[in-house]
Amino acid sequence: MAKETTTTVSEAGRKGGLTVLQKHGRAHFKKIGANGQAAMRKKHPGKASEWGKLGGRPKKLPLNKIMGEEGK
Repeated sequence: MAKETTTTVSEAGRKGGLTVLQKHGRAHFKKIGANGQAAMRKKHPGKASEWGKLGGRPKKLPLNKIMGEEGK
C-alpha cells in the first residue's frame, strides 16, 4: 500500500502562490494587491490611516471564537 502524504493548508497556499508567480509574474501580485487596497478603502473609507498607526487592519476572529467554542 502506498504511503499517503498530507499537505497542510499553509504548504498548499505557498505552492499555489509560487505557481501563480511563475505563471503571471510579480506584476500580477502588485496589481491584485492594489485592487484589494482600493476595495478595502472603498469599503472602509478613512480607516486605512487609522489602522496603519495601529499596525494594520484588525484581524478577523477565529471561527471557534465566533462560535463560542473553547480550545485552540
